[in-house]
Amino acid sequence: MCGITGWVSYDRNLVSERTTVDAMTDTMSCRGPDDAGTWMAGPAALGHRRLAIIDLPGGRQPMTVETPEGTVALVYSGETYNYTELRRELTGRGHRFGTDSDTEVVLRAYLEWGPALAERLNGMYAFAIWDGRSKQLVMVRDRMGIKPFYYAETADGVLFGSEPKAILANPLARREVSLDGLRELFAFVKTPGHAVWEGMREVEPGTVVTVGESGVRTHVYWQLETRPHTDDKDETVARVRELLDDIVRRQLVSDVPRCTLLSGGLDSSAMTALAARRLRESGETVRSFAVDFVGQTENFVPDELRGTPDTPFVHDVARESATEHQDIVLSSGDLADPEVRSRVIRARDLPMGLGDMDASLYLLFKAIRQHSTVALSGESADEVFGGYKQFFDEEARKAETFPWLVQFARNMGQDSDVLDDSLARALDLPRYVRDSYSSAVSGVQRLEGESDFEYRMRVICHLHLTRFVRVLLDRKDRASMAVGLEVRVPFCDHRLVEYVYNTPWALKSFDGREKSLLRAATADVLPRSVYERVKSPYPSTQDPKYHAALQGNVKELLAKPSHQVFDLVSKDWLKHAVQVETPQITQAGRRGLERVLDLALWIDMYAPTLTLS
Repeated sequence: MCGITGWVSYDRNLVSERTTVDAMTDTMSCRGPDDAGTWMAGPAALGHRRLAIIDLPGGRQPMTVETPEGTVALVYSGETYNYTELRRELTGRGHRFGTDSDTEVVLRAYLEWGPALAERLNGMYAFAIWDGRSKQLVMVRDRMGIKPFYYAETADGVLFGSEPKAILANPLARREVSLDGLRELFAFVKTPGHAVWEGMREVEPGTVVTVGESGVRTHVYWQLETRPHTDDKDETVARVRELLDDIVRRQLVSDVPRCTLLSGGLDSSAMTALAARRLRESGETVRSFAVDFVGQTENFVPDELRGTPDTPFVHDVARESATEHQDIVLSSGDLADPEVRSRVIRARDLPMGLGDMDASLYLLFKAIRQHSTVALSGESADEVFGGYKQFFDEEARKAETFPWLVQFARNMGQDSDVLDDSLARALDLPRYVRDSYSSAVSGVQRLEGESDFEYRMRVICHLHLTRFVRVLLDRKDRASMAVGLEVRVPFCDHRLVEYVYNTPWALKSFDGREKSLLRAATADVLPRSVYERVKSPYPSTQDPKYHAALQGNVKELLAKPSHQVFDLVSKDWLKHAVQVETPQITQAGRRGLERVLDLALWIDMYAPTLTLS
């Protein structure tokens, strides 16, 4: 796992731009604390920061191969889980390897198959190849968008990086956010390709972007496709388990210590139990980690989002699977620390407004990194198997909008509540969401003979797998890589995603509950308590001290009336919010305070030019 960056400029020799290329590469130091490297030749420059996972001495980058027609150079971030099979095939085709790394397998696969190599990879990856033979840059991103990848076109080429900060370190980049960027920031709809920053784009998941002297072209090598599902219930459950066993086996491969993230929910518990069973075969014990808050279990109060605390279920799994377990217990002071908030925003390059949920994730990963370099996560199982409340909520099912927005509005309020009135009118978020929704559903293929209800559930699953999950995957990647931790997501294996996506909803919910297929496929390794537990979202602190700390931080901000954040948010809303008695602060109120503090810190750190008209 690593951080990559680069610059292609067809009108200049970039060898003289080493200082700038080094500055771009240095922004990725958290993603790759183990090593750094740059490669420059003529119009191309590549930068790499390495987090060593496989073949520690042999996987240095940028990695190059000299051919009679020119140099082919690669910078690569991620893991290719089927690299041993590919290496075997490439060896049979005459390739010779000098390392044991998956990086060299990807490079030689490109020499053999060109950009079509993407279709052969199983993994999470974002990589760029400068092909000196054709003077082209080839950028490839994994199918689900697990690894981030951004680029910005220039007058004579392109800038690229794992994160926007790498691109923004180049003087050619624009630190500007327009109304359209703010719409994307506040709407929570994750428009494919949109990067919020003006002039910047994402390499979309499942896509190859090729840059040449004639311009930029894209090719989609993978997308969700509708296919008939012919397996019955028992066959489907068996196939899901077969896939999960193979996926976990592949994703446990590592030359450094690894662990699992355990929340006590079905997803992480199943993944932890399968990993524990696999490692036990070789005499190993899996390590597991969970996040908790001071006094949370003892003082927990059920609400509309969370009916039970996580810790008792976490401990049931740890006992049943015999893991070496550790709870990471955080205080309200930890969560409200402005320095932690700053680190989260720096990691994400944007103020996402998830407050203590972002802070706790970052602090959890920071603590885990002291023990492990690789962690397996249960992320994305809800999107794959249908685990969220909106899958079962009639209002959300029928709404002509993104189903999660119905749940958000009901439980957490609207982001537009905190906005300045004139800005809210200019943004017109309802129209932006309507247009985005219309675009998102237009490409969903309907199976011949599919009932209206089954097709509607297919649409809802498609929206979660192509929009919602990408928000969470980006959050997971940024928070983990900010501390040099690689988090793997077994449930994002494209084989599993394709298979379950095309399973009818009647099978996905055959017992009338969420994630029926996953529960049935892993029943033999789960504690009964977890098997029967109702879905609970990522934990959030209930401590009034955290709410009080938020109010205190906002009062300090209000004492700076000339701060640029007040071009975006309503002072009247804030003044009222800081006067509310702490026990009376709602989920919506708290989220509003967190959003404003994030915006203010982002403006302080990035000094963006905000174009509000």
